[in-house]
Amino acid sequence: MIDRRRFIAISAAAAGCSLLGQSVTEASARNTVVWRGKALGAIASLSIHHHDRASAERLVRQVVTETERLEQVFSLYRSDSSLSRLNRLGALAAPPADLITLLERCRVAWELTDGVFDPTVQPLWRLLADHFSRAGVDQSGPVPEEIRKALSLVGFDKVVFDRNRVSFGKRGMALTFNGIAQGYITDRAVNILRRGGIETSIVDMGEIRALGSKPDGEPWLVGIRGAQFDQEPHRSISIVNKAAATSSGKGFAFDTAMKYTHLLDPRDGSTASGQESVTVIAPDAVSADALSTAFGLMSRDAIRLVSRRRPGIQAFLTSSGGVTSAL
Repeated sequence: MIDRRRFIAISAAAAGCSLLGQSVTEASARNTVVWRGKALGAIASLSIHHHDRASAERLVRQVVTETERLEQVFSLYRSDSSLSRLNRLGALAAPPADLITLLERCRVAWELTDGVFDPTVQPLWRLLADHFSRAGVDQSGPVPEEIRKALSLVGFDKVVFDRNRVSFGKRGMALTFNGIAQGYITDRAVNILRRGGIETSIVDMGEIRALGSKPDGEPWLVGIRGAQFDQEPHRSISIVNKAAATSSGKGFAFDTAMKYTHLLDPRDGSTASGQESVTVIAPDAVSADALSTAFGLMSRDAIRLVSRRRPGIQAFLTSSGGVTSAL
């Protein structure tokens, strides 16, 4: 999965311990167990406050097992995943329950953003990836006719699904969950920890979600960096039982001029210029992930309108100059 969050690196300040430690470590004075790994190709980490190290490590193993299981459902890059089989065949019988649940969450985000969040943009991605991978390629991008053809395959309203079957309305359609699956995995990790009795934790499975407050009772701090290589955050946001996600066109671009980025607009096939980044704070990581994806393509007024429609949503815009402000 493309890591689209490096332009604004979000880091959660744990109580005296780094989230970027070894595979599994323990800060004994604070009874904090820290794990680091990967989820859908992105750096992932857990920081668990627990009195018993063995119990904490058992919960970590459960989270890792669940993450690996969900990758078999959502991964674009595993040929045997449920998503890959759906994209290849155009239909999938007896789909995994998680696939249907995530499609339902996609529909919520699609409706909330008036279609700006749309996981059927994969044909546009494929067009750009194929175009810019060719030797001596025209850096001005695909011709308008190619864009129009790809756009004809975009539209979440053409995806039909229920518990028994998922199918596409047009041959050649394809889905990508790059803008929402990491949020889903993050939320599942939080659910596992909560069922295991964890009351305070910070989870970063591609998106960040805080479970409770820090062990000392203070809020977790999410630092928003103004540029990809900034060492210090430009702004810190306090969160308790909330999630954070960031999107920026500068996270990945197909061309050296950064004209064609990974944030693809389903309305006209254009891409985000990468001049601004949006951070979303939400009650859950799925919402933060999906809305940050859409907000990266929307005007400030449109972002404010969606935020008013959905309680608990906060959006922060970081300009190309590195200034972060609430919308």
